[in-house]
Amino acid sequence: MTKKYFGTDGIRGKVGEGLMTADQVLKLGWAVGRVLACQGKKLVVIGKDTRISGYMFESALEAGLSAAGVDVRLLGPMPTPGVAYLTRTLHASAGVVISASHNPFYDNGLKFFSPEGCKLDDELEYQIEAMFESPMTTVDSFELGKAQRVPDAQGRYIEACKASIPLTSTLAGMNIVIDCAHGATYNIAPQVLEELGANVVSEGAEPDGININAYRGSTHPEFLQRAVLQQGADLGIALDGDGDRMLMVDAEGEIVDGDELLYIIARARLYAGDDIKGVVGTLMSNMGLELAVKAMGLEFERADVGDRYVLERLKEKGWVLGGESSGHIICLDRTTTGDGIVSALQVLAYLSETGQTLREAGAGMKKMPMLMINVAFKGDSRPLESESVKRAVQQAEEQLQDRGRVLLRASGTEPLIRVMVECEDEMLVNTLTQKIADAVAAA
Repeated sequence: MTKKYFGTDGIRGKVGEGLMTADQVLKLGWAVGRVLACQGKKLVVIGKDTRISGYMFESALEAGLSAAGVDVRLLGPMPTPGVAYLTRTLHASAGVVISASHNPFYDNGLKFFSPEGCKLDDELEYQIEAMFESPMTTVDSFELGKAQRVPDAQGRYIEACKASIPLTSTLAGMNIVIDCAHGATYNIAPQVLEELGANVVSEGAEPDGININAYRGSTHPEFLQRAVLQQGADLGIALDGDGDRMLMVDAEGEIVDGDELLYIIARARLYAGDDIKGVVGTLMSNMGLELAVKAMGLEFERADVGDRYVLERLKEKGWVLGGESSGHIICLDRTTTGDGIVSALQVLAYLSETGQTLREAGAGMKKMPMLMINVAFKGDSRPLESESVKRAVQQAEEQLQDRGRVLLRASGTEPLIRVMVECEDEMLVNTLTQKIADAVAAA
């Protein structure tokens, strides 16, 4: 079955269009509430990032859930992983995050969590979609849901983040610049670092409802690169608007991406003596990560692009570490979903314990040159089925042999084919990628 409204990460769109209107979100809240109420579950927590539209959608969700007879706990501005954590610890029936992650302020969306703090399973999403298309009704007045704010929500999550590293860990003496993207972590991430002893310079921590992700955060790390050099900091941390992904910048101003950070966290687990069997990346993870992980004696597997698929593969394998090069890293031995603050702390605690710099900690991984070209195609054509494209791919793979890899994948949101080649020879990467891209364009 194909879902009509839910994507791989909830529901998302431009504010005022499609499902991202006040009336549609109200009915979505009602649909979620009715599905839960039919199962005898009647408590939902709601968090949001700092977009101006969050006020409107928070009120709409609250009204819809109340009409369905479900109680609401309002968390206010809260990172996505914080909502997952509080959904679990408050024993709620579900959690909802009002956020469009790293998108601009004029987009928004809804992410949903199960009572265990994980993404909803497919069956529940199908039930919500079916209920959404039913006529909306309101329970009797004495059954209406009640709403109240959770005044210590941020403090609870701050303590959970700090508890993700050993009690003996300290960040004393570390000079850190953190860029919160004017998003949901603006009042939490700096406090976590400061309470652990770091000297912190906060950037992107003045949200106005419109500046979320605007030239800040993990999607615009160039700002952090400059700030780290200007401050003479040991490193920098860039979070995205809802706080579920994270990149770092070393003391020389060089970006340390999600692949490199995942490698460092795996090293940290082995250093601590943890029994980890392997690491999950994605189809887009650099081949250098795969080689470095295997060199440590661990297995490596690739999932489809998207944290949902990384999480599914981790659960299938019974492993705890996985992530994407974008900085969405999952540490299932610490939390239930991707968490930018928790991921950063795993790296920082390892640096503190070993006395290494960020660059030294990642020295065991050598990234391979990689190039990706997006090729537009007409909506009714099928370039991936073209014999000329298949031939170009086969010829490239014969040249690469076992020294690299080729990947073609269709975008899930646009009529684009993403052509990617990686190997140790950068000139060969450029040549082969362009040759395959030309074949796709001509198909």
